[in-house]
Amino acid sequence: MWLPFHTVCLGSRTVSRRSVAAALLKCSKHRENVSLFSHSVAAQTCKAVRFRNHGDPSKVVQLEDVDLPPIGEKDVLVKMLAAPINPADINMIQGTYAILPDLPAVGGNEGVAQVVEVGRNVTSLKTGDWVIPKDAGLGTWRTEAVLAEGDVILLPNDIPLLSAATLGVNPCTAFRMLSDFEELKPGDSVIQNAANSGVGQAVIQIAAARGINTINVIRDRPEFTQLSDRLKAIGGTHVIKEEALRRPEMRELFKTCPKPKLVLNGVGGKSATELLRHLQFGRSMVTYGGMAKKPVTVPVSALIFKDVKVRGFWVTQWKRDHSSDGRAFRAMLDELCQLIRQGKLTAPACTEVSLQDFNKALDAAMQPFTSAKQVFIM
Repeated sequence: MWLPFHTVCLGSRTVSRRSVAAALLKCSKHRENVSLFSHSVAAQTCKAVRFRNHGDPSKVVQLEDVDLPPIGEKDVLVKMLAAPINPADINMIQGTYAILPDLPAVGGNEGVAQVVEVGRNVTSLKTGDWVIPKDAGLGTWRTEAVLAEGDVILLPNDIPLLSAATLGVNPCTAFRMLSDFEELKPGDSVIQNAANSGVGQAVIQIAAARGINTINVIRDRPEFTQLSDRLKAIGGTHVIKEEALRRPEMRELFKTCPKPKLVLNGVGGKSATELLRHLQFGRSMVTYGGMAKKPVTVPVSALIFKDVKVRGFWVTQWKRDHSSDGRAFRAMLDELCQLIRQGKLTAPACTEVSLQDFNKALDAAMQPFTSAKQVFIM
């Protein structure tokens, strides 16, 4: 259930200094690179990046002290370890996202936390465990939180911190799009725009692990060569500029690489239309984002003569559709973590920032041609 931070997890038990100290001692022994609380949890407050109104993030977001509720019987006290800034987080602050929290709200929908204390009836988690949110809206840009046991899911703590912090949204989106719309086999091809985005980088790596070619389209920029080299280094088969989609060089590319069975569109507008030109007959274009803020235009000829399928995907909806039976989510996370352990799936390029630098981080996350994801390290 999606609840705002200030109303969740009220319970009957307060946090004692002795229990927190014991839990923190266990946490410090469990993971040497995880810092302890920056302030006293006995005071029952945390630091949180919060907004009271929708609007320009630079004007409505503040770093505040927020009260922590008592730990209920089915609740856990967690210390947030790391939480990224995603486009959806910005849209939520602006008030333009599909779901909006009650105000005031803590920003952030993704991140990884460490369990510090558990309620007496918690059965699936223990002190020291790493967890990530099951759904959007928990508010991850904060130092600590009291959350319901059912609102988080266990994550192995033997993977890198940044991989864990950025696992729940972009890699899951990439995984599902590569799995659920077309039956892709080794040697098949996928074409995508926004290839340097978090989703795009995950698509490249998951596809490479499955033996699937990726044709990765990015906008022209001064550092195009460096970015192209980086995307190829993580498994991208081809990296091209958007302008190349209409040029004869595409015919040369398809002499060595089959035409794609799947288009992944995170941009919209003209970019999506151009990708459709190269899609195989009867195959699918899946839209998961709209960075261009322009509608997807599908030529009549593509519908009539190529019988293309035009679909959409929202990972939040997928998680909710599978919330009654967590096996699909668990299996996906397990497979993604295995790829991480094998070195086949890495976190996107990240810039680590502190909560105190939230204004600078939000500004950087909103800049065009951004290739590094801003991640709060608590």
